Amino acid sequence: MQYMMAAIGVAGVISLLWRTLVPRRPAARSVLAPDDDPEFLSGLNRRRSQPGDEG
Repeated sequence: MQYMMAAIGVAGVISLLWRTLVPRRPAARSVLAPDDDPEFLSGLNRRRSQPGDEG
């Protein structure tokens, strides 16, 4: 039983060291679909509101 507790303790120490010493990768940028992208939608509104561009 003592060996089991010691193994759990060593695993916990190793996991804490891993989290503190290994550099983290930057989070991946999420990709927005065109219908969810506010910049795309505002560009559509600008194109639609231009006079003389009917056709």
